[in-house]
Amino acid sequence: MKFTLSSQLLNNRLQTLAKVINSKNSMAILGCFLFDVRDGRLTITSSDNENVMSTVLDLDNVEGEGRFAVNAPTILNAVKELAEQPLSFDVDLESYAMTLYYLNGHYSFNATSAEEFPETKEVGEGATVITIDGNVLSECISRSLFATAEDQLRPVMGSIFFDLTPDCLCIVASDGHKLVRNRNYAIKSEVPASFILPKKPSTLLKGLFGKDAGDVVIKFDNQGAEISFATGRLNCALIEGRYPRYNSVIPQDNPNILTIDRKALLGALRRVLPFASESSQLVRLHIEAGRLEISSENIDFAKSAKEELVCDYAGQNMSIGFKGSSLTEILNNLNSDEVTMELADPSRAGVVVPVSQPENEEIVMLIMPMLLND
Repeated sequence: MKFTLSSQLLNNRLQTLAKVINSKNSMAILGCFLFDVRDGRLTITSSDNENVMSTVLDLDNVEGEGRFAVNAPTILNAVKELAEQPLSFDVDLESYAMTLYYLNGHYSFNATSAEEFPETKEVGEGATVITIDGNVLSECISRSLFATAEDQLRPVMGSIFFDLTPDCLCIVASDGHKLVRNRNYAIKSEVPASFILPKKPSTLLKGLFGKDAGDVVIKFDNQGAEISFATGRLNCALIEGRYPRYNSVIPQDNPNILTIDRKALLGALRRVLPFASESSQLVRLHIEAGRLEISSENIDFAKSAKEELVCDYAGQNMSIGFKGSSLTEILNNLNSDEVTMELADPSRAGVVVPVSQPENEEIVMLIMPMLLND
């Protein structure tokens, strides 16, 4: 079997697919890419048994059809240093000897049989379907991943929740201390449905789509999801369990409203945070009309920091504590020039929202307060 394709196109697709493969695998075949040549096209697949990603490439000068598996590090090392040029494959499907010809040389190594490569688990009939712009999906996942928990005992909290309602599609993440809720009002369904996407496929999708990615189609049932996009498909297992009632933890009608330049606040936090206690990372915000004072203290090392910022504030004078690293992460994952922090009192969660919201979307972030010693 022979075929030719672009070396750079192959390299780009392999680099993406390689993120699915684990460094240690229970089966040797899971350390390989599956190559399937059929109808003048090449489908390349990678798998870790729970997540399966495939991509399709058009081929030039195809002779024959068939399937074979190639060790992932071997093929990645073979193509990553090649400049853009035609790359020709010559594969003997009986001995699995293969040669890759490029402009000034060739590589020779062995492929292997594809028989042991796991079959993709298809989503069953009656699946729910969501169609969403790829760039919008990527941005929602990117701004949500930081809020997922690193807790293997609670896989639900380490995942991203997709909640399709008659009003909107909500994409939610929370570790119990901070929460992100993305609402997209352009996507809705009269029949409510939801699924919990694990962190690994979420991370794979995060960097997969650019501004011109086009539509992404998500089909899901109780066990798995099939996510189709312009250049391929991702099939993954879903997390079983019940996601917490996220709307009930977001305080409503907060009377104290702080509006401030996001980058100014972020810069002040970065300067003050190194002087906070390493264990608690407690940062104190004292807010009054027109002025925000940010301070931190590390009693063990007799160091402290304090900085004042101009702000727009309507409400009662207040001092409230937050984990500085969490507040920094929230601000880093918003794009608006200004943010609004809605507060009730020092014991209740603070709600952070961008002043300018994306079209047809509403972004809300929540951060739990920390106890101030005074």
